[in-house]
Amino acid sequence: MAEKKFEAALTRLEEIVQELEKGDILLDQSLKLFEEGIKLSRICNKRLEEAERKVEILIKDKDGTVKARPFEEEEEV
Repeated sequence: MAEKKFEAALTRLEEIVQELEKGDILLDQSLKLFEEGIKLSRICNKRLEEAERKVEILIKDKDGTVKARPFEEEEEV
């Protein structure tokens, strides 16, 4: 499977979930969709982990330590 962008993978994963939840497809097709969904969820997870590492790099202190803190939007003054 070619590398997909996060948004495309997530959209397709949502489509697969909806299709599987309907329950009106054959077992073979269900298994194929499930396998595709697992691959897509791994792609999404990988992309999220990469993004998290980039954010951690950006929030390192001057001494190089990373402080875990939730993302908060800046308040408008």
